[in-house]
Amino acid sequence: MLGSVIENTEVNQVTITKLACSVAEVAEITSLSKPFIRLEIKRGKLKARNFGRRILILQTDLRDYLNQGEITK
Repeated sequence: MLGSVIENTEVNQVTITKLACSVAEVAEITSLSKPFIRLEIKRGKLKARNFGRRILILQTDLRDYLNQGEITK
């Protein structure tokens, strides 16, 4: 019986992906500067959420922001 519980646990493992990034992480991912990311947040162009003193940007909001950028030829 214990063997079947272990098998079920292994099959039902959940992988958690990162849902949000800090300003520094977004700057690194996008190759934009941290001051520019903060400016875009202040302008309201990039959505962010405050958790205490920490600012987090959801991956979905980052994708939306990047999709709004101009396409160069």
